[in-house]
Amino acid sequence: MAEAAHPDLIHPSRIVNRWAQLVAGIIAMMAIANLQYAWTLFTKPMQAHLHVSLTAIQGIFTAFILVETWLVPFEGYLVDRIGPRLMLGAGGILVGLGWILSGQAETLRSLYFWYIVGGIGAGIVYGGTIGNALKWFPDHRGLCVGLTAGAYGIGTALTVSPIDKMIKASGYQHALVFWGIIQGAVVMAAALFLARPPVGWTPPGWKEKEAQIKAHVHSSALDMTPWQMLRQPSFYVIYLMMTMLSFGGLVVTAQLNPMAVSYHVDKVIVVFGMSALVMAITVDRYLNGLTRPFWGWVSDHIGRENTMFIAFTLEAVAVFALLQLISRPVWFIALSGLCFFAWGEIFSLFPSITGDLFGKTWATTNYGIVYTAKGAGAFFAGVGAAWLFEKTGSWNKVFWAMIACDLIAAFLALFWLKPVANRTIEESESALRAVAALPRPARCEVSRSSFSFAVQP
Repeated sequence: MAEAAHPDLIHPSRIVNRWAQLVAGIIAMMAIANLQYAWTLFTKPMQAHLHVSLTAIQGIFTAFILVETWLVPFEGYLVDRIGPRLMLGAGGILVGLGWILSGQAETLRSLYFWYIVGGIGAGIVYGGTIGNALKWFPDHRGLCVGLTAGAYGIGTALTVSPIDKMIKASGYQHALVFWGIIQGAVVMAAALFLARPPVGWTPPGWKEKEAQIKAHVHSSALDMTPWQMLRQPSFYVIYLMMTMLSFGGLVVTAQLNPMAVSYHVDKVIVVFGMSALVMAITVDRYLNGLTRPFWGWVSDHIGRENTMFIAFTLEAVAVFALLQLISRPVWFIALSGLCFFAWGEIFSLFPSITGDLFGKTWATTNYGIVYTAKGAGAFFAGVGAAWLFEKTGSWNKVFWAMIACDLIAAFLALFWLKPVANRTIEESESALRAVAALPRPARCEVSRSSFSFAVQP
């Protein structure tokens, strides 16, 4: 008996328009943004309530990032196999429970456990929506992945002020419960609109568009499995770069509140009755969202590696300037925003280059593996940076480590990744040409070893 087709594939005409799916993915991403980007608002209240060190509290952030990233390959595999709708629905439940029950936790161990639960849910939503954008938009990959990832960056901009006011008025626990209910419900509603593309689907006019895209962006014609991707040198260059870049951005994400306290700008009122800290977080979130579609769009026109070099160098300059001027409230706001503008694009550029080099069929799983680099960076950005500050009494060494990572990654992109990526493309195209030359009656299957083919009669 023939195997039954997945429900998404039985009636392709009933699949929601790809642009409507993009909007649904954006909404889901905005709903989970607070778990990471509002975290800095909770650090000091949690530390005071539980009577623990900053390092212990930031360990929760590190644990959250680890599960939010390192489980994405497995979650992405499930999304690739059964579709995004069911998986994102489950993710919405976990996201809601994570914050609701974190708000009721009275011990550090319990808080760790439930925030980790939220991290698992956030990873499902993040990986599922990015993978869906990669599959539906090969013709606008940088832009649409950037819009989806940008929602994760900008989502907190709309909620940071209400959350801050709620924490001050009724405590951080009430804020976690209230917003946990809202976030979980929004993700589950958005999940209903998502579906994977039918087998063999391409966007209208794809053949003409594909030729134009290849003029600017290196793109493989071969859909690689995760095993094949792991055999490519380009994968390891990408992974190392994303680890270094994740470290720098996550330091600012997790430590902005403690930094503001250290430099005495956390309570300085600057405009509209907002403190420099709250204003900085708000500006940061807007720029962190806008940077992703912007740099994604730029990379569609000048290439991924060239865009990476420009953006990563800009971030190094921004971090150096912030180190010099962080004690001045206006500069604290402006330069922390510039750091995010030059950092957030990694979440559009790295998924885009993953799709370019390794194909779309396993895009969710493949980028899920790359995305675990964020978890590696989080260990140093959360616990590592907090420990270094408590040992030295200064953030200076942390800033210099961020600058070094930015510059190394910038030069890796231009002088190492670009040639390696070109070689990956040439090998994939050579393999496809070899298959095309085989006798037509033969049936070819790609083996798990990189670019080797078995011919079966």
